Amino acid sequence: MSQSAGQGPRINELFAHMLSISASDLHLKAGNPPVFRVEGQLRRSKGGPLGAEKIDALVRDWIGERRLQEAKMRGSIDVGYDFPGGRVRVVVFMQRGRLSLVARLVKSRIPNLEDLHLPPVLSRLVDLRQGLVLLCGITGVGKSTTLACLLEMMNQKYAKHILTFEDPIEFIHEDKLSVINQREFGLDFSSWPDAIRSGVRADPDVMLVGEMRDAETCQHALVACETGHLVFSTMHTSSAATTVGRMLDLFPPDRHRLIRHSLSVNLQAVITQNLIPSYKPGVGRVPVMEVLFCNAPVRKAVDEGQDMLIAELISRGEQEGMQTWTKSFVDMVNGGFIEKKIARQYAPNRAALERALKGISLSSME
Repeated sequence: MSQSAGQGPRINELFAHMLSISASDLHLKAGNPPVFRVEGQLRRSKGGPLGAEKIDALVRDWIGERRLQEAKMRGSIDVGYDFPGGRVRVVVFMQRGRLSLVARLVKSRIPNLEDLHLPPVLSRLVDLRQGLVLLCGITGVGKSTTLACLLEMMNQKYAKHILTFEDPIEFIHEDKLSVINQREFGLDFSSWPDAIRSGVRADPDVMLVGEMRDAETCQHALVACETGHLVFSTMHTSSAATTVGRMLDLFPPDRHRLIRHSLSVNLQAVITQNLIPSYKPGVGRVPVMEVLFCNAPVRKAVDEGQDMLIAELISRGEQEGMQTWTKSFVDMVNGGFIEKKIARQYAPNRAALERALKGISLSSME
């Protein structure tokens, strides 16, 4: 990446360089040169370190003084940005009194299930008419990409009104059979609960709520489900079994019984995802996932507070399209995407994985 002497790179040059080296992320921090994540690994560029003043100037030239000061006052801001050749999702934040920036490259073409190496059973989600679907996992494991893929499948298959609330907007959807309105936090609305409340009156068939971040947002999303809408959202949980408890933690104890019942009626699926380094040529990382579809036994367990049974119910539900973490890892090993040693490193239940790799029936494992 070339730089003018004494000036350093400009922001669009940095974003464009992400494309040229197939980087997924860019990190700017005072005292470091630009750092890029390529195939899951952080790599420092060969340029000199950037000072705090240079990063301030880069951000100021890019988003203006007002938003720069907003980032410093609030501690962070999220920005979606189109540059020549691509789009990025950017978080600008303060650390130790200095400005840092992390940009995630968003592919201009919305990938399909095959592109993402996702299980075909996920296509079932686009045929739902009502209820709540949760995509779960830590930050950076592809939840937004999976959701964009599902919405695009729906866009190509059904004539629906799809209304999204995002922070920020990542993938831009073009209307095909469906009409898609995308609203961005800070630009098109300032309150998640108010946006969902008013969104229900905008004649949507499907709503995407970027994240279940607080009790009021969750409550309005569940009300939207109860009034006949299909709602997609995300949570930062590591398994289907912990997702119900995490949502309950947002509410005071005296409301837990009511929320449990609402979830037992409205929850349709919980998909928990992770991204694992692949050794297959041309494939950087691949998703592994736990897939829960809410059948009668799952709904009963949720309603009665028996969350500890959910993992077992997923294992029993494989004939219905459900998938344990172990099965997902085994499928990726057998498909030639990940090595056994990498599967052992990342698998939540290593003992179950070892038995599966030795050919013991998956149905007796989890």
